[in-house]
Amino acid sequence: MQDMIRIALLDDYQGAAMKSAPWDNLPDNCVLEVFRDHLKDQDAVALRIKDFEVVMALRERTPFPRSLLKKLPNLKLLATAGMRNASIDLKAATELGILVCGTSSYKSSTVELAWGLILAVTRNIPREHYGTVAGKWQQTLGVGLEGKTLGILGLGHIGGKVAEVARAFRMRIIAWSQNLKEERASECGAQRVEKEELFKQADILTIHTVLSDRTRGLISHKELRMMKPTAYLINTSRGPIVDEKALIKALRSKVIAGAGLDVFDEEPLPKNHALFGQENVILTPHLGYVTEEVYRIFYGETLENIINFLKGEPQRVLNPEVLQKLRPL
Repeated sequence: MQDMIRIALLDDYQGAAMKSAPWDNLPDNCVLEVFRDHLKDQDAVALRIKDFEVVMALRERTPFPRSLLKKLPNLKLLATAGMRNASIDLKAATELGILVCGTSSYKSSTVELAWGLILAVTRNIPREHYGTVAGKWQQTLGVGLEGKTLGILGLGHIGGKVAEVARAFRMRIIAWSQNLKEERASECGAQRVEKEELFKQADILTIHTVLSDRTRGLISHKELRMMKPTAYLINTSRGPIVDEKALIKALRSKVIAGAGLDVFDEEPLPKNHALFGQENVILTPHLGYVTEEVYRIFYGETLENIINFLKGEPQRVLNPEVLQKLRPL
């Protein structure tokens, strides 16, 4: 009789995991458990999943640093959604003999949300919705997009698609990142500018670069003070790219007109966070990848990863060095 294999799916906030993939395809000796609540305390996480051989991390909702991985002696496969997860210590996982596998990434869903935030913040959509429900009619003046300058920080795949939509709105597009070439900017219908000019000229500045040592804190008091008082900041990338305290101060003092934020330093946002109650900011709970279509990719390919791992044929491996250390379950 085969040993039982315990599989944990973490942070299923919407209760979508079971309907996003055909989990009945798992071998009979697999026991699947889904956890909908989020645990912040590392010891609590370790206690919850210490007996599981396979764990799925849904993006960066639960971090897996070395200190946590060392407390999981039974863990053999750590499955992550996406092919990059900055909250997993890959080096530690490799040293501990834990295989890490990913899934296809997502692109268009984040582009769509970025534009949703741009339209919501420039046309005051949430405020006008609640005003209408409360019997108030037309409280604000919106800002049109045609002829305005969109600044894109990071013109990779997502940034390029954001630029496509901006052209439909007949916006002027400028872009900058540390490695951006003139050719790429031109290809996207954008003008490459220097960093300082990006902040000075943008009516809307949207962030589409990855979080790294080079981009952490890239937007600070200095950059925010360069922006127009009528400008808006949109962040659907990663919270720590922006100095959160500096941004809160800029929003309160109207250094900039407003912001649309989907990502934060700490997620979920703690109660009574300083961003709450700001009329000139729209907050969403890291929804960039949260669509039915993306979840079907994440969970469906995670299921494939688990089945192939159990067959001894792992795929989408993020730390191939560990393959030499793997022992069959």
